[in-house]
Amino acid sequence: MLDCKKTPKANNLKILVVDDHALVREGLCQLLKGLIPGQITEVLQAATCARAFELAHFNADLDLVLLDYRLPDMSGLAALEIFGQRHPELPVVILSGAANPSVVQHARELGAAAFVTKSGQSDELLNTLRRILDGDICRPSNFSPLGESVHDAPIKTNTPPVLSSRQQDVMRLMMGGLTNRQIGDGLSLSSETVKFHVSNILRIFGARTRTQAVLEAKRWGYDQSSSRAP
Repeated sequence: MLDCKKTPKANNLKILVVDDHALVREGLCQLLKGLIPGQITEVLQAATCARAFELAHFNADLDLVLLDYRLPDMSGLAALEIFGQRHPELPVVILSGAANPSVVQHARELGAAAFVTKSGQSDELLNTLRRILDGDICRPSNFSPLGESVHDAPIKTNTPPVLSSRQQDVMRLMMGGLTNRQIGDGLSLSSETVKFHVSNILRIFGARTRTQAVLEAKRWGYDQSSSRAP
């Protein structure tokens, strides 16, 4: 089911909201209209994880997923893991009624881009989503970023990662904070092709998220202007 219908145009945002409460989904739909000023935001809604996976499969141009922690057919963390396996380049934000430190840690280990409590302010949520769309990983203020998990860090190797020419082009735009859709527009590639290249880049750098891949690329000396290691 597609809500907040707009006439599609280039560089529009498409976000999937997964929550079993219709009022919550509708409220988020209205809120997300103002996510990026001057930019149209399409919102897909799903009440179950099964429906969310279906929508993600048929909408390769998704930019972001807002995923409730408690869902009727599967826990949000289990769904997060499946999203990570099927769509590793897609940022997923967990929504929850409370920020239990162990749950937050587990979500981070599974590659969540952020963990947001429903009791927070609307502006805080929008600011968090804007940062994520710019390529950041966000954490709750009461959860120290110093407590990094070994599962949260990219795999370190002593061999410089080697990217193909096209992967270097994609990496350069990833380092610039561009979404998959924007990368596709810039390189005249389909969404599926961009997803394929991003997934391979994550694998090459041993990263679970695109932000980790960018950080690893910088660690190896890749430069945004050329995306070539020295």
